[in-house]
Amino acid sequence: MVESHVPASRITRHRLPVRRLVAASAGNALEWFDWTIYATFSIYFASAFFPGELATINTFATYALAFFFRPLGGMLIGRLADVRGRKPAMIFTILLMAGGSIMIGVLPTFEQVGWLAPILLLLARVAQGLSLGGEVSNASAYLGEIAPPERRGRYSSFFYISTGSAVLLASLLGFALARGMSEAQLYDWGWRLPFLLGGVLGLVALWLRRTLAETEQFEDNKATARRVRHPLLTTLSKHPKAVGLLVGFTMLSTLCYYTFFSALTPFAVNSRGADDVDVFLALSIATALFIALQYPMGALADRLGRKPQLLVWSAATAVLIVPLSSLVGPGFGGLLLVFCVGLGLYTAMTSIAPAIMSELFPTSVRALGIGAWYNLTVALFGGTAPLVITALSDAGAGVAFFWYVAAASAVAFLVILRLPETRGSELR
Repeated sequence: MVESHVPASRITRHRLPVRRLVAASAGNALEWFDWTIYATFSIYFASAFFPGELATINTFATYALAFFFRPLGGMLIGRLADVRGRKPAMIFTILLMAGGSIMIGVLPTFEQVGWLAPILLLLARVAQGLSLGGEVSNASAYLGEIAPPERRGRYSSFFYISTGSAVLLASLLGFALARGMSEAQLYDWGWRLPFLLGGVLGLVALWLRRTLAETEQFEDNKATARRVRHPLLTTLSKHPKAVGLLVGFTMLSTLCYYTFFSALTPFAVNSRGADDVDVFLALSIATALFIALQYPMGALADRLGRKPQLLVWSAATAVLIVPLSSLVGPGFGGLLLVFCVGLGLYTAMTSIAPAIMSELFPTSVRALGIGAWYNLTVALFGGTAPLVITALSDAGAGVAFFWYVAAASAVAFLVILRLPETRGSELR
């Protein structure tokens, strides 16, 4: 275990730079709002872009395909962040994501332009995939680098505070639209409103990030970063254990995220007969709990360590995910329990995710290392989650998906056992 040797006076006098943390996390909030509304509102716009009975499957296939551009975005924009700075990279990702959101909001339908409609939808999603791949790695690196070693968990918690807030906004918007509009209106034009709102939020995030200062870690190491040849291969040849650990715990993390925040909504409505208003309300309440727990869990990890927290999360998920799946169906109470337990456990990981990932790689390849391998894992396991659960449900084997998550939890537990404890350590 790495001990921190920080004077007590520094700890007691420390004040969180809230403005800087909010500015750094604002773009992340936009990214996840735009990413989430696609999955959340897919039940309404699928038939607008794809004809026939396979409209939902094709919509989720587009969703999954965009994920495979996330590793490319992580590599390209991550490298940009390592050699040119975190700030320009984070501003670029905002412009790319907001542009894709506006594009989806104004796209013509299949009835109007035929197959050009799904092609344009795919292009917009590709832009968003590239953007999110770069944003996650850059925002994680930024938060990790500006944090004092003994408070890196607390600083890291702002990443998913912003993520949770964005998802909560998307869920509340879904609840409000489902409650305030007729189904005909939602299927006709109501689904466009969240995407157009994403464009407006992009301007707000851009304004907040305009004053961000570069991190000292980047300034001190940018010359070294520019001298690195074949940076992706360098992460594998010089940091193979870091790559393996990152892939191992990210597999479960991304499955948890896309199970509870994306896949369960259409699964509950289309396969288990749940009321869409009940689903949106239950998810909204659980997301508020998810946000509220981020900072306390980050502080707990700063005090007790990263590893114990992650072991509890992976073990509990392995044991509980299948029983919880049996409660998904009609009735608000069961849905609320599923979402609250699942997302409550997940905060043990999300609250410290940027800290853990930043502590794995040195500054010269940090954004690239996180961006490439994190996003490749997310593409393989997260991007396919809604598609897999929908296909299994259509085949009458929906519960098999939750056994799949339980198996991933067991694998993640074994990986985390090999994770070094980095509480209070200096970044390399």
